[in-house]
Amino acid sequence: MTSDKTNRLGLSNLGLGVGLRTKHYAHLMKNEPVVDWFEIISENYMNNFGYARHVLEHIVSIRPVVMHGVSMSIGSTDPLNLEYLKQLKELADLVKPVWISDHLCWTGVAHLNTHDLLPLPLTLESLKHVTERVNRVQDILKRPLILENPSTYMEFQDSTLHEWEFLTELVNKTGCGLLLDVNNVFVSGFNHNFDPEHYIRNIPHKAVVQMHIAGPTDCDTYLLDTHDQPVPTQVWKLYRLAQQLTGGVSTLLEWDANIPEYEELVAEVNKAKQVLLGDFPDVPVYRSPLADGVSNPVDHQMQTVHE
Repeated sequence: MTSDKTNRLGLSNLGLGVGLRTKHYAHLMKNEPVVDWFEIISENYMNNFGYARHVLEHIVSIRPVVMHGVSMSIGSTDPLNLEYLKQLKELADLVKPVWISDHLCWTGVAHLNTHDLLPLPLTLESLKHVTERVNRVQDILKRPLILENPSTYMEFQDSTLHEWEFLTELVNKTGCGLLLDVNNVFVSGFNHNFDPEHYIRNIPHKAVVQMHIAGPTDCDTYLLDTHDQPVPTQVWKLYRLAQQLTGGVSTLLEWDANIPEYEELVAEVNKAKQVLLGDFPDVPVYRSPLADGVSNPVDHQMQTVHE
């Protein structure tokens, strides 16, 4: 499914990929990966020189890899963590990733990491702040930063911009790229009562270099971004629309809890091929058996860095 077609940043469509997870290390060291590329959680491999690094070096030798971070905290009021960025760059020197991504969020303040992808106030002041930080990070990394839209469970009353407007302005001011998480658009659309299709139609499509797909959980009054279920039909439909509008970009299946065997993971991401032809799997959104008893969704906003 790889393609020579590139986006505004000149980054090619890598095809279909999955996350590199410890559960599959033994399988991947003995068998062909089958998928086109891998995404790693950057923090899992920073200053990690054990078996995980050995597996990563093997994967890097046979497949393209991208680095996906969860701790840059691009929206925080804390100063940028230069030590973190130094370690990120050192890992990039080893991996030589096709790109480096993180999230449009903040993960803490006062030098504390909450391990949550917390939403920003979407204001012009916030836009100016994030623009300055993105430009600085890009200067340090010597490459465009790719930013993902997070799933959110609360909004700021002071926000004056829609998230798609904020991202559009950020792209225009920094030249950064976008990682469009279609599942997150679906989750946030339900939680905040906006049309996810409208969101996808109004982002800068030429800036999108990658998409995430995943399975959320229906908790009755809100959706939770759990990454532990098959991709539901609604997300597949949004994915096909997004691929049509972007001209086709790299696809990554996120599955971070209750991780299936590798063959099942590959079968799930390969459904994208039929979806692009208009054949949608009949998969409902998984409904939590706890429903109203699920704890505060903010506690679940970010997947655990170390599996």
